[in-house]
Amino acid sequence: MELEVIQNKIFEIRGCKVMLDFDLALLYNVENKALKQSIRRNINRFPSDFMFELTEFEFESLRSQIVTSNRGGVRYMPFAFTEQGIAMLSSVLNSEKAIEINISIIRAFVTMRQFTLSYSELKTRIEEIENQFPDIYKALNYLVDKDKLGSNTKERTKIGYKK
Repeated sequence: MELEVIQNKIFEIRGCKVMLDFDLALLYNVENKALKQSIRRNINRFPSDFMFELTEFEFESLRSQIVTSNRGGVRYMPFAFTEQGIAMLSSVLNSEKAIEINISIIRAFVTMRQFTLSYSELKTRIEEIENQFPDIYKALNYLVDKDKLGSNTKERTKIGYKK
């Protein structure tokens, strides 16, 4: 399974990176109803930091982000699974397909975490450079701002013959 496909199904809700039950059901090639049933039968394996149920407001705002249809009306709000909850799913859905998909999902989470760490490290290093060379930083900001102001001027009307 391609990591990019999985990464597009990871959302940030309540400050956690999560995947939703209907996306996981598609990946595992099982019905969402069967997935939820397996989870409810093993609910003690999924504490609140592994899985939580979305509120109606969260689901509505998420639906506008992922541009989904109404799904024929949802009786129950979807479950959101953290990385640990997804790892626990492999023990609940005991199949080769579940294990294979879980490995791909965990790799996608790790890749995203590495990207986040490298981004924050880069930001820290830039701030250190700004603190070491404040004059150069001010000069660069002045040049950038000057270019922005110069682009806002109106184009002058041309003088000459018009065709």
